[in-house]
This record gives sequence, structure tokens and C-alpha cells, in this order.
Amino acid sequence: MGQRPKVLTPDQSPVHRFGYTLRKFREARRYSLRGLAEKAFMSHSKLQKWENGERPPKDRGEVELVDWLLRAGGVLVDLWERINPGVSTPGGVSVSAPHVSEASIGLAVAGVQQAASDHEGTYIPVRLRDGSVVFVALDRRDLLRGGVGLGAAAAFSVSTSADADAVTGLKLPARSAAAYSGTPIEHFKRARRLLIDNDNLLGPGHAIKTVRENIEHIKTLRRDTQGVDRQALMELQTEYAEFASWLYQDLGDVERAEFWLDRAFQWSHTVGDSDLTSYVMARKAQLAGEKRDLADVVDLAEAAQRIARPRSRLAAVARTYESYGHALRGEFSHSERAIDDVRNALDRVSSDETPWGVWLNEQYLDVHHAQGLEVLGKHAQAAQIFTNAIKTLPEGYHRDRGVYLARAAVAHAGAGAPEEAAGVGLQALTVATDTGSGRIMRELGRLDQALIPWQRQPEVSAFRENFDAILTHEV
Repeated sequence: MGQRPKVLTPDQSPVHRFGYTLRKFREARRYSLRGLAEKAFMSHSKLQKWENGERPPKDRGEVELVDWLLRAGGVLVDLWERINPGVSTPGGVSVSAPHVSEASIGLAVAGVQQAASDHEGTYIPVRLRDGSVVFVALDRRDLLRGGVGLGAAAAFSVSTSADADAVTGLKLPARSAAAYSGTPIEHFKRARRLLIDNDNLLGPGHAIKTVRENIEHIKTLRRDTQGVDRQALMELQTEYAEFASWLYQDLGDVERAEFWLDRAFQWSHTVGDSDLTSYVMARKAQLAGEKRDLADVVDLAEAAQRIARPRSRLAAVARTYESYGHALRGEFSHSERAIDDVRNALDRVSSDETPWGVWLNEQYLDVHHAQGLEVLGKHAQAAQIFTNAIKTLPEGYHRDRGVYLARAAVAHAGAGAPEEAAGVGLQALTVATDTGSGRIMRELGRLDQALIPWQRQPEVSAFRENFDAILTHEV
């Protein structure tokens, strides 16, 4: 008789606990051992030994990849760190989940299994016991009825239907081109335009479900379409994927944002539109900048410039993001030179007929310049530029105003002006509450920490109390 497989439980050693949790997440995501091993570019036997607790993982990168594929929200990385307590978290990596009792593992995995049938979850900011603020994903149904303990949710950052394979079971009705007053392409283009316009006013949470559903509808229509219309639908599908990435980015969900940008990049090559591919690559540089990825942001921006037409608007957009990448690296002269290059090119690129990057203007450039100055430690100068940009922002740019306010507040705090920082921070907090923007909340989390030295001042205390009041707290 063959040897019976080991039955692991979560109350064993850290190595066995890792294997137990890995198997539970794999089964919840409906991966076979071989299927997951192929996706992770590793041997089936190695993955099996991980699950059986026979061999502890050695390579953090492999664990991070498996964690991402299983949408485990950092749980596996957190358990790996318990096996390797002497290994520090690399810079630029998001805060891993806090430690909790292993009894909560079942709740976390149950949440993953349940979420596989849901269209959408929600990201919420959580105050941890050490005072820091992190974002965790929580199943929306459980959030509404209080069915999952927040401790388990915060501890495991359980994602909900994040990727395309989470909606493959979605039953869509047959789509008929004759059902639309115009063409289906015109219909979905108008819908996308309306969603983009409303995003700045209402925030990303109102649009993401519709965007995801429209991507699936477009896929359905493509099955029965030929020639030019099929190509146009593929291009529109790519544009929707990029927009989905932006919405997730604003929600504060970087993993899903990266997923949809990767899909958009892949689909853009199918379309064969070099402008679209260049734009998506530039967006990847922008997202890397938001993650403060010191390695990728400049490289991605330079790659976008190589793809873009020479001296085009998209080349200038990518150069703008490159400037911020140099600032993150502490390369002041390189950052300033890139900003000056784009500023000198604004008049020339304004006549570029591409629909991408039409928002590149003096104000947009100023905001990115200020963002770079802030990370370079030139806080007062950054705060002044942000303040001027806010004054000239058109009506209706509610969420963007909140982002600029939050970044201005952080700059004021860095410049040693806590009262002004707290006052501006309260304004940004109002916009964050209106829109549900995770980008604003992340900046306000930075502000909350920056204001600690002045926490006894009345204005600072008022901001921190109001900020704390809208956070969920780790239990």
C-alpha cells in the first residue's frame, strides 16, 4: 500500500503551519498542485514538499509569487517570515499582515472561498495596535452584516474576486448587436466616458463593478464579430482594462491594479496600437512610482519612451513619471532635468492627435514636480506648488483635489507647519470620506504619523481624532 499523505493542522510548527495554509488557499482558488506549480514556474515536487511541511521555502521571491497567484493578501509571506525571523522585509514592500492566533486561518480561508462567488469586495483602512494604518480587503457582504471578525480580516487581508479567473463563472446573457440604438462600440465608449467623468466626483467604488461587467460583455460580443469591428472591440476591451487598473489603484488595491495593467498591456499588443501600448507602459511606471519601487519606476518610464513616437505627448508623459522615479532615488538633478524637458515640450506636444495623455498640462506637471520635491525633502517648496495647483483645479475634480490636499498636508508637516498641515488634512479627509479614495487615505496615514511630534496641539489633535474615527481598528 502507498504511503498516506500527511494531514497537517494549523497548530503545528511554523513550517507545517505554512504548508497547511498554502494548501487551504490553493484549494480555495481551485488550483491543482501541478497547475499552481506551472503558474509559479517551479517544480511540482517542491510545492508538494512545502505543503507537507517537509521542506521550508527558502526563496522569499517564490513565496511572494505564490501568495500573489493565490491572492492570499500577504498571509503566506507573513508565515514565511515567521519561519525566517532574521530576514527583514525589503524596502518598498507593503506592510505584511499582523500576527494573530492560528485559529483565525479557517476564517480567512472561508472568506476566500465565499468571495470567489462575489463580484466585488471592499478595501478598508485599519488602525493596527502599533498605531500604523494598513489597507485590508474585506468581503462586502460580511462587512455589511458583521459576519467576519475584523481581527481575522485585518490579519489576513483576504482578497475578494480580484482577478479575471474569479469571474469566469459569471453567467452573462447573450449579447446582440441589434439591441443597441447605435453600435455596441459606440455604446460602450459612451459608458466608459461617463464612468471616467463620474469617477473623479464619486470615487472608484461606484464604477468598478460596471467596468468589470462591461469587459465581460465586450468579450462576449467579440465572439460573433469579425473584421474591423472585432478589432475595435479588442481596443475598447484594452481601454476598459486600463481603466479598471486605475480604479483599483485609487481604491488602494495595488495588486489588482497591477493585474489589470498587465492584462491591458497584453491586449494592447493584440490591438497593434503603439500609442496604446506606450500609454499602458507609462501607467505601469506611474503605478511603480506610487508603490515607491526604486528599481522599476525609471526603467518602466524609459521603456515607455522607447515605445512612444519620438517627441510625442506620450513620450513626455513617460518622462514625467521618470522624473518622480529619479526623485525617489534621491537623484535631484536628474529629476529636475526631466521636469524641465517636459515643460519645454508642452507647447510642441499640445497638437499631438493621440487621445492618450490629453491631461498633460502645466498644472499636471507642477503636481508631479511637487511630489518629487516632497520625497527629496524640499517640503516647503512642494507645499507651495501643491497649494497653487489646488487653486487652479477645475470644478468637478473632487477626488483629485483631495489627493492634492493630502499631499500638500504631508508637505506642510515636513516643513514644520503642523497647524496648517492638520487644517489641510481635515479638508482632504472630507474628500476621502466622499469618494472612498484609498490614495487619499494612504497620504493621510503618512500625515497621521508625521504629526505625532505635535499631537498635543489642538489643531493636530482634532485632525488625528477625526482621522482615527473613520478607521476600523484591529482587535
